[in-house]
Formats: sequence, C-alpha cells, structure tokens
Amino acid sequence: MHSKKAFTLVELLVVVMILGALAAIAVPRMISGATNAKISACETNVDLVNSQIELYYANKGAWPQRLTVITGDPNYFPDGAPQCPFGTAYQFNTNTHRVPGHTH
Repeated sequence: MHSKKAFTLVELLVVVMILGALAAIAVPRMISGATNAKISACETNVDLVNSQIELYYANKGAWPQRLTVITGDPNYFPDGAPQCPFGTAYQFNTNTHRVPGHTH
C-alpha cells in the first residue's frame, strides 16, 4: 500500500492563519515607519532651507523678500529646492525670515 504524504486542509488553514496574524502585526509598523521617515525628511528640509536663508543674509547683508529668491538660485540649491514629502508647500515668514515647520 502506498501512502501519499501531503498537507491536510487543517494544517494549511493553520499556516494561513499564522501568516495573517504576522501580516496584521507587521504592516501597520511598516506604514508608521514610512510616515515617520517622511516627517523626519520634511524637518530636515525645513532646517536646510532656513540655513540657506541665513547664508543668503550673510552673503547679501539683507533678508530675501520671497522664498523663491533662495529656492530658485542654483548657488543655494544646485540640485533644486527640497520638496516636502507630503506635497505641502513650504511657506516663508517675512517677519521672522524663516520657513516654519508644518504639521502633516
């Protein structure tokens, strides 16, 4: 008599349930990790733009009137101005001469 070795339906269901439980744990953690990375990138971009505003002031002796004066100048951003990973435009405050951070 030949015995065939195979998985039973119950064994396959147990494996599928275990994989589903692991996915339910891992997927939200990966999504939250990606969001945290975007927030960090945005904060870094704001710091970079503000440091270039300071450099502009050191070079010219005056604050820029608009953010595009800095972001459009290849001397300050040779690879182009940084973009918010969330797609939100950075705003220039003419009173403080800074780009404030923004919430996402």
